[in-house]
Amino acid sequence: MKNLSDPQPLLIDRTGETLSSGPISQLNPANDWSPVTITGEMINQEIERLADLPKPANGRRQVMFTHPSAPNPGRGLTPGVQVTLEVLKPGEETTPIRQNSTQVNFCILGEGEVVVDDRVIAYSRYDVWNHPSYVVYRHRNNSSKLHARLTYSNAALLEMMRVHLIDEDPPLESSAKDTNTDAEPRAGITPPIKQIGDDGASLMPYETLINPASMESNTLHWPWQTVKANLDQLGALDSSYVGRRLYLLFNPLTQRFNGTTPNFFATITIRPPGITDKPHRHVSSAINYYFKGSGYSRVGGKRYDWKAGDLMVSAPGWAVHNHASNDGDPVYELTIQDQPLNLYMESLLWQEDLAEPGKILGAHQGFTTNLKKFAG
Repeated sequence: MKNLSDPQPLLIDRTGETLSSGPISQLNPANDWSPVTITGEMINQEIERLADLPKPANGRRQVMFTHPSAPNPGRGLTPGVQVTLEVLKPGEETTPIRQNSTQVNFCILGEGEVVVDDRVIAYSRYDVWNHPSYVVYRHRNNSSKLHARLTYSNAALLEMMRVHLIDEDPPLESSAKDTNTDAEPRAGITPPIKQIGDDGASLMPYETLINPASMESNTLHWPWQTVKANLDQLGALDSSYVGRRLYLLFNPLTQRFNGTTPNFFATITIRPPGITDKPHRHVSSAINYYFKGSGYSRVGGKRYDWKAGDLMVSAPGWAVHNHASNDGDPVYELTIQDQPLNLYMESLLWQEDLAEPGKILGAHQGFTTNLKKFAG
Protein backbone atom coordinates (compact mmCIF):
# COMPACT_ATOMS: atom_id res chain seq x y z
CA MET A 1 0.00 0.00 0.00
CA LYS A 2 1.31 3.45 -0.94
CA ASN A 3 2.24 5.64 2.01
CA LEU A 4 0.78 9.05 1.15
CA SER A 5 3.19 10.75 3.56
CA ASP A 6 6.13 9.79 1.32
CA PRO A 7 7.24 12.30 -1.33
CA GLN A 8 5.34 11.83 -4.57
CA PRO A 9 6.92 12.09 -8.03
CA LEU A 10 5.98 14.85 -10.44
CA LEU A 11 4.93 13.85 -13.95
CA ILE A 12 5.68 16.58 -16.49
CA ASP A 13 4.21 16.08 -19.94
CA ARG A 14 6.62 17.52 -22.53
CA THR A 15 4.90 16.19 -25.62
CA GLY A 16 5.66 18.49 -28.54
CA GLU A 17 7.43 20.99 -26.29
CA THR A 18 10.04 23.15 -28.00
CA LEU A 19 13.21 22.40 -26.03
CA SER A 20 15.26 25.34 -27.29
CA SER A 21 14.45 29.03 -27.57
CA GLY A 22 16.56 29.46 -30.69
CA PRO A 23 19.84 28.57 -32.43
CA ILE A 24 22.69 27.50 -30.17
CA SER A 25 24.63 30.61 -31.17
CA GLN A 26 21.88 32.77 -29.65
CA LEU A 27 21.33 30.85 -26.41
CA ASN A 28 22.25 32.35 -23.05
CA PRO A 29 21.64 29.58 -20.51
CA ALA A 30 23.59 31.29 -17.71
CA ASN A 31 21.67 34.57 -17.89
CA ASP A 32 20.83 34.19 -14.19
CA TRP A 33 24.51 33.74 -13.29
CA SER A 34 26.08 37.04 -14.28
CA PRO A 35 29.66 38.01 -13.46
CA VAL A 36 30.30 39.13 -9.90
CA THR A 37 33.46 40.61 -8.42
CA ILE A 38 34.78 40.26 -4.90
CA THR A 39 37.13 43.23 -4.82
CA GLY A 40 40.57 43.18 -3.29
CA GLU A 41 39.33 45.65 -0.70
CA MET A 42 36.52 43.27 0.31
CA ILE A 43 38.98 40.38 0.55
CA ASN A 44 41.39 42.42 2.69
CA GLN A 45 38.54 43.44 5.00
CA GLU A 46 37.57 39.79 5.41
CA ILE A 47 41.17 38.82 6.15
CA GLU A 48 41.26 41.44 8.92
CA ARG A 49 37.84 40.41 10.25
CA LEU A 50 38.76 36.72 10.38
CA ALA A 51 42.08 37.47 12.05
CA ASP A 52 40.29 39.46 14.78
CA LEU A 53 37.97 36.58 15.69
CA PRO A 54 38.77 34.27 18.61
CA LYS A 55 40.49 31.13 17.40
CA PRO A 56 37.81 28.49 16.67
CA ALA A 57 38.16 24.98 18.07
CA ASN A 58 39.05 23.51 14.68
CA GLY A 59 41.42 26.38 13.84
CA ARG A 60 39.67 27.16 10.57
CA ARG A 61 38.99 30.87 10.15
CA GLN A 62 37.17 30.96 6.83
CA VAL A 63 34.52 32.72 4.79
CA MET A 64 32.80 31.38 1.68
CA PHE A 65 32.30 33.55 -1.40
CA THR A 66 28.97 32.56 -2.95
CA HIS A 67 27.15 33.77 -6.05
CA PRO A 68 23.74 35.31 -5.27
CA SER A 69 22.11 32.83 -7.68
CA ALA A 70 23.68 29.79 -6.04
CA PRO A 71 21.27 27.27 -4.52
CA ASN A 72 21.63 25.79 -1.07
CA PRO A 73 22.77 23.01 -1.11
CA GLY A 74 25.18 23.92 -3.89
CA ARG A 75 26.73 27.12 -2.56
CA GLY A 76 29.27 27.97 -5.23
CA LEU A 77 30.81 30.98 -6.89
CA THR A 78 30.13 29.20 -10.17
CA PRO A 79 27.75 26.25 -10.48
CA GLY A 80 29.77 23.42 -8.96
CA VAL A 81 32.86 25.28 -7.70
CA GLN A 82 33.02 26.53 -4.13
CA VAL A 83 35.53 29.21 -3.09
CA THR A 84 36.60 29.98 0.47
CA LEU A 85 39.06 32.43 1.97
CA GLU A 86 41.01 30.90 4.84
CA VAL A 87 43.21 32.71 7.35
CA LEU A 88 45.81 31.49 9.84
CA LYS A 89 47.49 33.74 12.38
CA PRO A 90 51.15 33.15 13.32
CA GLY A 91 51.60 29.92 15.26
CA GLU A 92 48.12 28.59 14.47
CA GLU A 93 47.26 25.17 13.06
CA THR A 94 44.00 23.62 11.90
CA THR A 95 42.74 20.26 13.10
CA PRO A 96 42.92 17.32 10.66
CA ILE A 97 40.04 16.93 8.20
CA ARG A 98 39.16 15.00 5.07
CA GLN A 99 36.27 14.99 2.60
CA ASN A 100 35.32 13.39 -0.69
CA SER A 101 35.77 16.66 -2.60
CA THR A 102 39.01 17.69 -4.30
CA GLN A 103 40.70 21.07 -3.86
CA VAL A 104 43.12 23.58 -5.32
CA ASN A 105 44.71 26.05 -2.91
CA PHE A 106 46.34 29.39 -3.77
CA CYS A 107 48.37 31.35 -1.22
CA ILE A 108 47.58 35.08 -1.47
CA LEU A 109 49.29 36.33 1.71
CA GLY A 110 52.25 35.20 3.77
CA GLU A 111 53.37 31.59 3.87
CA GLY A 112 52.48 28.30 5.51
CA GLU A 113 52.68 24.54 5.50
CA VAL A 114 50.19 21.85 4.62
CA VAL A 115 50.52 18.33 6.01
CA VAL A 116 48.86 15.79 3.73
CA ASP A 117 49.13 12.33 5.26
CA ASP A 118 52.90 12.07 5.85
CA ARG A 119 53.96 14.71 3.32
CA VAL A 120 54.77 18.28 4.37
CA ILE A 121 54.64 21.04 1.74
CA ALA A 122 56.02 24.46 2.62
CA TYR A 123 54.45 27.10 0.41
CA SER A 124 54.71 30.84 -0.06
CA ARG A 125 52.80 33.61 -1.81
CA TYR A 126 51.22 32.64 -5.15
CA ASP A 127 52.14 28.95 -4.81
CA VAL A 128 49.44 26.46 -5.84
CA TRP A 129 48.84 22.95 -4.51
CA ASN A 130 46.03 20.40 -4.69
CA HIS A 131 44.32 18.08 -2.23
CA PRO A 132 43.10 14.72 -3.57
CA SER A 133 39.81 13.31 -2.38
CA TYR A 134 39.58 11.76 1.07
CA VAL A 135 43.14 12.44 2.21
CA VAL A 136 43.76 13.69 5.73
CA TYR A 137 45.28 17.17 5.81
CA ARG A 138 45.87 20.15 8.06
CA HIS A 139 47.42 23.60 7.62
CA ARG A 140 49.78 25.47 9.92
CA ASN A 141 51.45 28.86 10.02
CA ASN A 142 54.91 28.67 11.56
CA SER A 143 55.83 32.15 10.38
CA SER A 144 55.58 35.46 12.22
CA LYS A 145 53.11 36.95 9.72
CA LEU A 146 49.45 36.52 8.86
CA HIS A 147 48.65 33.91 6.21
CA ALA A 148 45.68 33.77 3.82
CA ARG A 149 44.79 31.46 0.96
CA LEU A 150 41.95 30.83 -1.46
CA THR A 151 40.56 27.30 -1.59
CA TYR A 152 38.62 26.10 -4.63
CA SER A 153 36.75 22.79 -4.51
CA ASN A 154 33.98 20.82 -6.19
CA ALA A 155 32.09 20.80 -2.88
CA ALA A 156 29.27 22.85 -4.43
CA LEU A 157 28.66 20.19 -7.07
CA LEU A 158 28.70 17.41 -4.47
CA GLU A 159 26.36 19.44 -2.26
CA MET A 160 23.86 19.69 -5.12
CA MET A 161 24.17 15.92 -5.53
CA ARG A 162 23.59 15.59 -1.74
CA VAL A 163 26.81 13.58 -1.36
CA HIS A 164 29.46 15.94 0.02
CA LEU A 165 30.83 13.93 2.93
CA ILE A 166 33.15 15.55 5.49
CA ASP A 167 35.07 13.76 8.24
CA GLU A 168 36.15 16.19 10.98
CA ASP A 169 37.57 13.41 13.16
CA PRO A 170 39.64 11.37 10.71
CA PRO A 171 42.46 8.93 11.46
CA LEU A 172 45.94 10.44 11.60
CA GLU A 173 46.57 9.32 8.03
CA SER A 174 44.33 8.31 5.16
CA SER A 175 43.70 4.65 4.53
CA ALA A 176 46.37 2.86 2.51
CA LYS A 177 45.79 3.61 -1.13
CA ASP A 178 46.53 0.08 -2.32
CA THR A 179 46.50 1.31 -5.89
CA ASN A 180 45.02 -1.31 -8.19
CA THR A 181 46.38 -0.60 -11.65
CA ASP A 182 45.36 -3.77 -13.43
CA ALA A 183 41.95 -4.59 -11.96
CA GLU A 184 43.19 -8.00 -10.73
CA PRO A 185 40.89 -9.45 -8.08
CA ARG A 186 42.13 -9.86 -4.53
CA ALA A 187 40.39 -13.21 -4.40
CA GLY A 188 38.21 -15.30 -6.65
CA ILE A 189 37.87 -14.69 -10.37
CA THR A 190 36.98 -11.75 -12.58
CA PRO A 191 35.03 -12.76 -15.67
CA PRO A 192 36.19 -11.04 -18.85
CA ILE A 193 34.41 -8.10 -20.44
CA LYS A 194 32.38 -9.46 -23.34
CA GLN A 195 32.14 -7.55 -26.59
CA ILE A 196 28.74 -8.25 -28.11
CA GLY A 197 28.80 -6.09 -31.23
CA ASP A 198 31.12 -4.96 -33.99
CA ASP A 199 30.66 -1.36 -32.83
CA GLY A 200 32.33 -2.05 -29.46
CA ALA A 201 29.20 -2.54 -27.34
CA SER A 202 30.24 -4.73 -24.41
CA LEU A 203 29.09 -6.30 -21.16
CA MET A 204 31.10 -5.69 -17.98
CA PRO A 205 30.71 -8.10 -15.04
CA TYR A 206 29.98 -6.93 -11.52
CA GLU A 207 33.40 -8.10 -10.31
CA THR A 208 35.07 -5.47 -12.53
CA LEU A 209 32.45 -2.84 -11.73
CA ILE A 210 33.37 -2.89 -8.03
CA ASN A 211 37.13 -3.20 -8.56
CA PRO A 212 38.07 -0.84 -11.42
CA ALA A 213 41.67 -0.09 -12.29
CA SER A 214 42.81 2.81 -10.12
CA MET A 215 45.45 5.50 -10.39
CA GLU A 216 47.40 7.00 -7.53
CA SER A 217 46.13 10.50 -6.76
CA ASN A 218 48.90 12.63 -5.29
CA THR A 219 49.23 16.04 -3.72
CA LEU A 220 51.16 18.22 -6.17
CA HIS A 221 52.88 21.57 -5.61
CA TRP A 222 53.47 24.32 -8.17
CA PRO A 223 55.91 26.90 -6.69
CA TRP A 224 55.24 30.37 -8.04
CA GLN A 225 58.86 31.22 -8.80
CA THR A 226 59.22 28.16 -11.03
CA VAL A 227 55.88 28.78 -12.74
CA LYS A 228 56.70 32.47 -13.24
CA ALA A 229 60.05 31.73 -14.88
CA ASN A 230 58.28 29.62 -17.50
CA LEU A 231 55.34 31.98 -17.83
CA ASP A 232 57.49 35.03 -18.49
CA GLN A 233 58.85 33.33 -21.60
CA LEU A 234 55.29 33.33 -22.97
CA GLY A 235 55.00 36.99 -22.03
CA ALA A 236 57.82 37.72 -24.47
CA LEU A 237 55.67 36.63 -27.45
CA ASP A 238 54.65 39.67 -29.46
CA SER A 239 51.09 40.86 -30.03
CA SER A 240 50.67 38.81 -33.22
CA TYR A 241 50.42 35.61 -31.15
CA VAL A 242 46.78 34.47 -31.33
CA GLY A 243 46.78 32.09 -28.37
CA ARG A 244 46.58 32.81 -24.66
CA ARG A 245 49.79 33.16 -22.71
CA LEU A 246 49.13 30.63 -19.98
CA TYR A 247 50.15 27.32 -18.48
CA LEU A 248 47.74 24.77 -17.09
CA LEU A 249 48.92 23.40 -13.74
CA PHE A 250 48.60 19.85 -14.98
CA ASN A 251 47.90 16.82 -12.81
CA PRO A 252 48.85 13.64 -14.74
CA LEU A 253 46.02 11.81 -12.95
CA THR A 254 43.56 13.64 -15.20
CA GLN A 255 45.20 12.38 -18.41
CA ARG A 256 43.47 13.68 -21.56
CA PHE A 257 40.91 15.63 -19.51
CA ASN A 258 43.47 18.37 -18.82
CA GLY A 259 42.89 19.05 -15.15
CA THR A 260 44.50 20.12 -11.92
CA THR A 261 41.74 18.10 -10.29
CA PRO A 262 39.34 15.75 -12.11
CA ASN A 263 36.68 18.47 -11.83
CA PHE A 264 38.49 21.65 -12.87
CA PHE A 265 41.79 23.06 -14.01
CA ALA A 266 43.90 25.89 -12.66
CA THR A 267 45.81 27.99 -15.17
CA ILE A 268 48.12 30.93 -14.58
CA THR A 269 48.15 33.56 -17.31
CA ILE A 270 50.42 36.46 -18.12
CA ARG A 271 48.94 39.34 -20.11
CA PRO A 272 51.49 41.86 -21.39
CA PRO A 273 50.29 45.47 -21.21
CA GLY A 274 47.76 46.47 -23.85
CA ILE A 275 46.80 42.94 -24.97
CA THR A 276 43.15 42.23 -25.88
CA ASP A 277 41.92 38.66 -26.35
CA LYS A 278 39.64 37.65 -29.17
CA PRO A 279 36.03 37.06 -28.01
CA HIS A 280 35.14 33.39 -27.56
CA ARG A 281 32.90 31.20 -25.42
CA HIS A 282 32.64 27.76 -23.90
CA VAL A 283 30.29 25.69 -21.80
CA SER A 284 32.73 25.60 -18.89
CA SER A 285 32.54 28.50 -16.42
CA ALA A 286 35.55 30.38 -15.10
CA ILE A 287 36.71 32.25 -12.00
CA ASN A 288 39.69 34.62 -12.22
CA TYR A 289 41.87 35.92 -9.40
CA TYR A 290 44.06 38.80 -10.55
CA PHE A 291 47.26 39.22 -8.55
CA LYS A 292 49.13 41.80 -10.61
CA GLY A 293 48.14 44.51 -13.07
CA SER A 294 44.71 45.70 -14.13
CA GLY A 295 42.34 45.46 -17.06
CA TYR A 296 38.79 44.70 -18.02
CA SER A 297 36.57 41.92 -19.33
CA ARG A 298 33.61 42.11 -21.68
CA VAL A 299 31.03 39.48 -20.84
CA GLY A 300 27.78 39.34 -22.77
CA GLY A 301 28.53 42.80 -24.14
CA LYS A 302 29.03 44.44 -20.73
CA ARG A 303 32.36 45.79 -19.50
CA TYR A 304 33.74 44.78 -16.09
CA ASP A 305 36.91 46.49 -14.82
CA TRP A 306 39.26 44.65 -12.48
CA LYS A 307 42.62 45.11 -10.76
CA ALA A 308 45.15 43.16 -8.74
CA GLY A 309 43.53 41.54 -5.70
CA ASP A 310 40.08 41.11 -7.29
CA LEU A 311 38.31 37.74 -7.54
CA MET A 312 35.77 37.54 -10.36
CA VAL A 313 33.31 35.19 -12.01
CA SER A 314 34.76 36.08 -15.39
CA ALA A 315 33.01 33.67 -17.75
CA PRO A 316 29.57 32.21 -17.02
CA GLY A 317 28.90 29.10 -19.10
CA TRP A 318 28.41 29.82 -22.83
CA ALA A 319 28.68 33.59 -22.37
CA VAL A 320 30.65 35.44 -25.05
CA HIS A 321 33.63 37.05 -23.32
CA ASN A 322 37.12 38.40 -23.73
CA HIS A 323 39.73 40.00 -21.51
CA ALA A 324 42.12 42.92 -21.94
CA SER A 325 45.07 44.27 -19.96
CA ASN A 326 45.58 47.96 -19.37
CA ASP A 327 48.81 49.75 -20.18
CA GLY A 328 51.35 49.65 -17.37
CA ASP A 329 52.12 46.45 -15.49
CA PRO A 330 51.59 43.00 -17.00
CA VAL A 331 48.65 41.05 -15.62
CA TYR A 332 49.05 37.76 -13.75
CA GLU A 333 45.90 35.80 -13.03
CA LEU A 334 44.82 32.41 -11.71
CA THR A 335 41.86 30.89 -13.54
CA ILE A 336 39.72 28.04 -12.23
CA GLN A 337 37.51 26.48 -14.90
CA ASP A 338 35.46 23.26 -14.90
CA GLN A 339 36.73 22.17 -18.30
CA PRO A 340 37.85 18.65 -17.25
CA LEU A 341 34.37 17.78 -15.95
CA ASN A 342 32.77 18.93 -19.19
CA LEU A 343 35.41 17.14 -21.26
CA TYR A 344 34.62 13.89 -19.48
CA MET A 345 30.86 14.41 -19.85
CA GLU A 346 31.35 15.11 -23.60
CA SER A 347 29.53 18.41 -23.10
CA LEU A 348 32.40 20.88 -23.67
CA LEU A 349 31.06 22.92 -26.57
CA TRP A 350 33.74 25.50 -27.34
CA GLN A 351 33.62 28.34 -29.88
CA GLU A 352 37.11 29.77 -30.28
CA ASP A 353 36.13 31.94 -33.26
CA LEU A 354 32.61 33.38 -33.19
CA ALA A 355 32.54 33.32 -36.99
CA GLU A 356 33.03 29.53 -36.97
CA PRO A 357 30.86 26.73 -35.52
CA GLY A 358 31.56 25.48 -32.03
CA LYS A 359 33.16 22.09 -31.39
CA ILE A 360 32.79 19.47 -28.68
CA LEU A 361 36.37 19.38 -27.42
CA GLY A 362 37.63 15.90 -26.72
CA ALA A 363 35.22 14.38 -29.24
CA HIS A 364 35.98 16.72 -32.18
CA GLN A 365 39.31 17.96 -33.47
CA GLY A 366 40.12 21.11 -31.50
CA PHE A 367 41.77 24.41 -32.41
CA THR A 368 45.28 25.60 -33.23
CA THR A 369 47.36 28.75 -32.70
CA ASN A 370 50.21 30.33 -34.65
CA LEU A 371 52.88 29.33 -32.08
CA LYS A 372 54.90 27.69 -34.88
CA LYS A 373 55.67 31.18 -36.15
CA PHE A 374 57.66 31.85 -32.97
CA ALA A 375 59.43 28.48 -32.75
CA GLY A 376 63.06 28.63 -32.78
